Amino acid sequence: MIDSTTLWTVIIGLGFGSFALRFIFLGFVGNRELPAWLLRHLRYTAVAVLPALIAPLILWPGANDGNPEPTRLLAAAVTLGVGYVSKNVIAAMLSGALVMVAGGYLLT
Repeated sequence: MIDSTTLWTVIIGLGFGSFALRFIFLGFVGNRELPAWLLRHLRYTAVAVLPALIAPLILWPGANDGNPEPTRLLAAAVTLGVGYVSKNVIAAMLSGALVMVAGGYLLT
């Protein structure tokens, strides 16, 4: 178990680091116009971060001691396919959730 001093030191350190990263863009840049090439790259940040957060949960789920599940893989494939074809985020998420729920009922 972590003592409370270490825990609060980590929380405050992470908060300061998060503030510093945001301040670099918001505080230093201020009202200045950003270059077009930087705006183009910033547009893809969410597209890059979300798969990086989700991929470990699909490929190495903690619920199965790191072993991939067919249901999760199928749900990810369906979500990706529906999102690519329909260009609709809500439809993609709902279809993936539906496959997860249906897979949970079929496998139990």
